[in-house]
Amino acid sequence: MDTLTGKQRSYLKGLANGMKPIAQIGKSGITENFIKQMDDALEAREIVKVNVLENSLLNTKETANKVAKRTKGYFVQAIGNKFVIYRPSTKNPEIQIPK
Repeated sequence: MDTLTGKQRSYLKGLANGMKPIAQIGKSGITENFIKQMDDALEAREIVKVNVLENSLLNTKETANKVAKRTKGYFVQAIGNKFVIYRPSTKNPEIQIPK
């Protein structure tokens, strides 16, 4: 799977809707430590929401795409200063996304 279809993205947006951000990116931007944290979170949860702090001066969508690329995940959506990334778990995939 290279990219998400509109249907898959809509499904994942629905799952992410009630979630609270579990991580945030601040002034230091996308650090190796942050990527490691995201890798661990994606393996455990498959879908994560991240808050981009205003003091970071980062573009939310650009940042989301960079994080998705570095974690080999999929960019789901960016709304305001939050974004959602999805990656199936390698050991224990639980989210069944539509084909």
